[in-house]
Amino acid sequence: MFADLHMHTTFSDGTFSPEEMAQAAHRHQLACVALTDHDTVAGCARMAAECARLGIEFVQATELTGEVDGVEVHILGYFLDPTDAHFLSNLVKFQRARQQRIHEMAARLQAQGIPLQAEAVFAIAKCESPGRPHVARALVQAGLCGSMDEAFERFLKKHRPAWVPKFKISAYEAIELIHHAGGVAVIAHPALNKSDDIIPPLVEAGIDGIECFHTRHSTAASQHYLLLAEHYGLAITGGSDCHGMNKGRPLMGGIKLPVIHVRQLEARARAIREKTLAAA
Repeated sequence: MFADLHMHTTFSDGTFSPEEMAQAAHRHQLACVALTDHDTVAGCARMAAECARLGIEFVQATELTGEVDGVEVHILGYFLDPTDAHFLSNLVKFQRARQQRIHEMAARLQAQGIPLQAEAVFAIAKCESPGRPHVARALVQAGLCGSMDEAFERFLKKHRPAWVPKFKISAYEAIELIHHAGGVAVIAHPALNKSDDIIPPLVEAGIDGIECFHTRHSTAASQHYLLLAEHYGLAITGGSDCHGMNKGRPLMGGIKLPVIHVRQLEARARAIREKTLAAA
């Protein structure tokens, strides 16, 4: 029995609806999945319902963007309490920052003579957590770029004319928010950070796990992070980072995490909730 604990739907920058994502997981014979849309849990109820219909275990989750000593790090939160008001209010703040970023990117495009309005991006995104892929899609739909790759290469990649830095919180704050919501905090795709130096301070801050298996991790990288997980006593996770058809192919099925690791994550979440209750 296998799990995929990293995927994104139309509630952030993916192209599959929650139902389509659950159905894809079913086709790949996954026993457990987590929805990790950026800065939102809004799609979780729909995906949970479809997973229940298909007999798939569902884990409510999200992905937050943090920073440690100038290094961007993504923090995955699993087994979250969807009613935690403090956590939800912070998600709204992060979503507003994402929306403002779209306005700023549209303004920079217009300054380059590219007549793309922010409203056109929001019309395509149809979600509270828009991102650069939505801008790329809008550029293609308007005939201003021939492909999403061209949109990123000409305008949206870092240091390109329409690039705007992401809103980031402290990674330590991200860990605290996830724990407040009764969840476990996991470092996403650490090999993409290109800085293992940030792992010890994150461990000190209470990080619970590390994503050892990821579509863009080599076998050597996965082995490296498995050893680090053992060294620091961290839970092991893995996921495809499926964004539907954003990458031209779904990516799902390439990462199959044994479900035993989900049980270990769940145990850590239970311990966090028990500790919170005991301190209350």
